[in-house]
Amino acid sequence: MKKSRLITLLVFIDIIIAISVMAVLNLDVLLRFIHSYQKGTLTSEQIHLDIASFDLGQPVPNIPANAKTSQMDGMIQVNVPAGEFIMGVGAKGNSVRHVVYLDAFWVDRVEVTNAMYKICVEAKACSLPADENIYFRKWIYRDHPVVYITWFEADEYCRWAGRRLPTEAEWEKSARGTDAREYPWGNTSPNARLANFDETLILQAVSSFRYSLGTSPYGAINMSGNVREWIADWYGNNYYETSPYANPQGPETGEFRVLRSGSYNEDRREIAVYRRYHHDPHSAGINRGFRCAQDARK
Repeated sequence: MKKSRLITLLVFIDIIIAISVMAVLNLDVLLRFIHSYQKGTLTSEQIHLDIASFDLGQPVPNIPANAKTSQMDGMIQVNVPAGEFIMGVGAKGNSVRHVVYLDAFWVDRVEVTNAMYKICVEAKACSLPADENIYFRKWIYRDHPVVYITWFEADEYCRWAGRRLPTEAEWEKSARGTDAREYPWGNTSPNARLANFDETLILQAVSSFRYSLGTSPYGAINMSGNVREWIADWYGNNYYETSPYANPQGPETGEFRVLRSGSYNEDRREIAVYRRYHHDPHSAGINRGFRCAQDARK
């Protein structure tokens, strides 16, 4: 009897420890709930939708078949093999459907985090994010995507890390694979377990490692929603109509740089993998981050 009670007590202690560790590692979630409670806006629906972003023991789909870890920043990079894929959608607009061939390459599994970017800053190789970034130096936001970054700062970071910004074609193949799916996980409509978009009611970026149930065919996370991501290419509204078949690099010049992914404040249509955005490359914003790519031979 005593032995049984001891085992029960030990199990209870283990549960308490596990809950405590989870609370510490996810203080950003707890802090968000506290702020909402103070404002009188906290609801059970908001709590449910926020917690839904964790896989909670469910098997993660599309675990990378081929991956490596960068020695510069600890980023896990996943391999995207050479071959064709269908880029764009439909016959009209700025994202005309067409076939593209890409050489093999690596792409970052997650959006570059505050902790990763801090390594570059401390190495005196990267500029600090804009002053408006209140998250960068706070430990509880260490795994959040670094935001308030210009295109030039994103490019600077990727070069420091021995990588580069992905081309628009590379980004889209990383997100949708070769079957012309609408979202990284397939054609199922987005929900609170798959992506951070306006219907999750979080209304801000979350950890780059969350929403693992919405991974792309190659194992990349948050390719739809959370933050928009800077792309190497200049933006050309009609570029798809004349782009080369193999390894397109975008227009030679332009006024704006491409952004992809959509963010936490976009709707379900706006986070589809073929949606294109563009912005002044000198402008930093609260919903703009990035991930890097690398040639396969490196």
